[in-house]
Amino acid sequence: MNTHDPLLTVDQAAERLGTGVRFIRRLIQERRIRYVKLGKHVRIPESVLTAYVAERTVEPVRGRRSGFGLVA
Repeated sequence: MNTHDPLLTVDQAAERLGTGVRFIRRLIQERRIRYVKLGKHVRIPESVLTAYVAERTVEPVRGRRSGFGLVA
């Protein structure tokens, strides 16, 4: 995390991922993402969300197409 990495609230993190707040809170509770505790407030570095999405991005399969749709 660098010093210019914005800290997001749980609501902002949920909005960025297009999920509900409960999902973000569950990620925090299960320690599946890093977060910053500022007193009673929880903040999530923007880079953590970027890394979370990158780690879970599934690349398309690049292989030979099946025989379906081919004309003999």
